[in-house]
Amino acid sequence: MDQAQQAFAAALRILSRRDHSEAELRRKLGDREYQGAVQDGVVARLKDLGYLDDRRSARQWAESAVRSGRGFGPKLRMELTRRGFSPEIVAETLAGIAAHNDERELVREILARKFPAFDPLTASDRDRRRVMGYLQRRGFSAGLLFRVLRDNE
Repeated sequence: MDQAQQAFAAALRILSRRDHSEAELRRKLGDREYQGAVQDGVVARLKDLGYLDDRRSARQWAESAVRSGRGFGPKLRMELTRRGFSPEIVAETLAGIAAHNDERELVREILARKFPAFDPLTASDRDRRRVMGYLQRRGFSAGLLFRVLRDNE
């Protein structure tokens, strides 16, 4: 098996676990000593076959992160950028996520799932700070969180 076939097989193994951005796949192929024209050929072939699609990968990852409560807004932007998606794809993905999700409803769902016994009226300052910190680390703004907690009171 020549180097191009080995690189293609390695790329398929990588993609069989989860979708990757083109940048992530190139980095992983580079770690396996596949560089230059071999790497370019593998990436082009995977794109032609539909196995490598940055838009699809970014959208799927972002939707999963939002559903599971791992991130929203700035946190999501940072993670998508860290994974190697282009600024254009990141902006497009975030616009789609914002259009299909209500931030207030997401915060309420996370509160109900992660902190079912939390009541802003009876919670101590320490518990309120803990919950606020948790949600802020996931990318929700403090202003939104104050509004949601005030509405729940």
